[in-house]
Amino acid sequence: MTDSLIPSSPGFETPLEMLEACHERLQAQLATLARLAAWLPEHGPDKQARQAAVNVMRYFDIAAVKHHQDEEDDLFPVLRARADDARRAELGTLIDWILADHQRLFAGWARMRARLERIAAGEHADLSPADVEEFADAYRRHIQREEGELLPIARGLLSEEDIAALSGTMTARRRQ
Repeated sequence: MTDSLIPSSPGFETPLEMLEACHERLQAQLATLARLAAWLPEHGPDKQARQAAVNVMRYFDIAAVKHHQDEEDDLFPVLRARADDARRAELGTLIDWILADHQRLFAGWARMRARLERIAAGEHADLSPADVEEFADAYRRHIQREEGELLPIARGLLSEEDIAALSGTMTARRRQ
């Protein structure tokens, strides 16, 4: 049990934990998307549906992009530099998969966003639970690999100086 009744989120001083917290927030947006798909058949693009669509778009357009930049621009290069010969190939394969998956996720987001734009504008759009589940499954698989494989490797490779540098770049990115 923690010493506080007030929940807290990790800050940028702990960048790896912050990346995990971003995954939690992303999962919350995926849950909102699933609720929206279930809501639309009965209620249509009403005020709540429009607001949900706007909120999900804002998250994926801003926070998710910054999260991917944190990984691609900052974390991955440091990990590649810190990996010894024994881990370099394994880590490189994992990072290459994540980078390619980022592109697949962005393409899926572009398709999903087009539907959400219509809903946010008060128009009817096809947002089936099956499509949302497919989109969410892709993100869940991605998160599972990052949290199950990448972050444990990062925790073993990164120095305190690396953590401080990541903290600085993640903070600066969000101040832009």
